[in-house]
Amino acid sequence: MSTIRTPRRRNRRAGLALAAAVTAAAALTGPVSYATPAAAEKPTPGAPGLGDPMFPLDGNGGYTVDRYYLDFDWQAPKTPFGASATIKATATQSLSRFNLDFGGNTLHAVTVDGKAAGTAREGDELTVTPKSPIAKGRSFTVKVTYTADPTQTRHRDDAIEDYGWIPTPDGTVVYPQPNGARLIFPANDHPSQRAPITFRITTPKDLTAVANGKLTGKAEVAGDRVRWTYDSEQPLSTQLVQLAVGKFTMVDSTGPGGLPLRDIVPDALVEPTAKYRKLTPDHVAWLEKKLGKYPFDRYGILVGDTDLGVALETQTLSLVPKADLLGTQVDAERNLVHELTHQWFGDSVALESWSDLWVSEGHARFYERLYSEEHGGDSFEAAMKAAYKAHDQWRRDFGAPAEPTEPNLFKRMRYDGSTLVLYALREKVGDATFQKIERAWVSKYRGKTASTQDYIDLASKVSGEDLAGFLKPWLYGPKTPPMPGHPDWVVDPAT
Repeated sequence: MSTIRTPRRRNRRAGLALAAAVTAAAALTGPVSYATPAAAEKPTPGAPGLGDPMFPLDGNGGYTVDRYYLDFDWQAPKTPFGASATIKATATQSLSRFNLDFGGNTLHAVTVDGKAAGTAREGDELTVTPKSPIAKGRSFTVKVTYTADPTQTRHRDDAIEDYGWIPTPDGTVVYPQPNGARLIFPANDHPSQRAPITFRITTPKDLTAVANGKLTGKAEVAGDRVRWTYDSEQPLSTQLVQLAVGKFTMVDSTGPGGLPLRDIVPDALVEPTAKYRKLTPDHVAWLEKKLGKYPFDRYGILVGDTDLGVALETQTLSLVPKADLLGTQVDAERNLVHELTHQWFGDSVALESWSDLWVSEGHARFYERLYSEEHGGDSFEAAMKAAYKAHDQWRRDFGAPAEPTEPNLFKRMRYDGSTLVLYALREKVGDATFQKIERAWVSKYRGKTASTQDYIDLASKVSGEDLAGFLKPWLYGPKTPPMPGHPDWVVDPAT
């Protein structure tokens, strides 16, 4: 997510209190089990959350999702419509019941393997009790039928602002980060939990539906309507889901190596945004020289006809508000390169926990600024010197780069403040070694989740020196360490 532009909406309190935390020591790389060894065969409830320090009830234990099948019967802007989610999953413990993250919609029915299941809702937790326990290792299918409401949004008082369903004049786009996917469909809603998705979206014939991945089917159906089918192709985190409906033009082209590119553009914005959208092949080529091959099967830009304040790296189809493409080229390219960089950092290599957000946003801002400096933008070094000066204040106000607090998760420290950590690392090990670390990271963890500790370990291995003593004070310390190679840089005291 890029945060270049000044937010244009009013701030207000979200009014959403965190539910009671499940154990903070829960392993974020896999589902949590509360069963003891002595009771391993006895069915027990799956955990209602993964214990993430920011959002302890996000995600669910006891199963992994193998695939989502999402069916949406879109009607009209700001109009509720029928929807269903079919979830293929595998039990990782013997389950007496399990949870889904689900909020903001009217629930109708839930079945497990075709049989009616018991349900209970509290906040965003949907507890499902199947007719019979589910044995560990067994595959099962959950179907949730509900009414989706495309007016449902939530708000954060940081860079995210409004998220969930984002209305447009003739339809919608979605902004699921950080945990708004549950407003769209029932899910295992945590960035470490990835699964492929099949989307089936029915619309009036004068509208177009788009989603992550590849269009695999378009068929006329009863009622003068059209069903659009998309396959995400690769697994994705729920925070990276995109589903949009509107009067769109699909603009197809190719990038380096024949990479399929498809932009989804509101009809009236095709020409006004064309100049900057046509730069995508150059952006891909530039990043591939730095990071290696683009990690997915296709890419494109979804131009949002909204007053949305920030863009979002929804997987293979970045959401970019129209204002970002109607200003100066320097600002447009910063946003475009930022979201494209996320396809490597945050999309292909997913977050193990929300505390690892600095890896994703820090890298996106790093390459955004590096590209911009090479193409007529501001000095990268000058920007980092300014960030260094403010870093102690940011640490006090927003938490150290890898120690955010939930209200400050998407504040300045996770952007320029985290870029500064990478800048310091490059100054420490040299540009050639830094580039080796970067390429090794996106290669080793392609299609996987990874943590801050994984980054420290890999950087140490590639550089041939233990970098924990260097990186941990930058990532966790209360004070900003000296900047290698810049003894004249000074940090202002926090006030």
